[in-house]
Amino acid sequence: MSNTKITVNNNGSLKIEGSFEIVDKNGAVYNLQGREIVSLCRCGLSKNKPFCDSSHKGHFEHEAIAFDLPPKKTV
Repeated sequence: MSNTKITVNNNGSLKIEGSFEIVDKNGAVYNLQGREIVSLCRCGLSKNKPFCDSSHKGHFEHEAIAFDLPPKKTV
């Protein structure tokens, strides 16, 4: 298992750190040019989707506070 950390930033992006790859809907891999940290857009305003370009500033509000999901449903 890879060592990957995803941080949900207040009023902003998802910061991904560690060993990971990002693929599109067809399975093609984005060339991250060796980066081990990237930020993904959550607001939908980035001109560089799926990556964050800080377009969210002043247009997106979400206080990132961790919580427990409900129990996983069983069949």
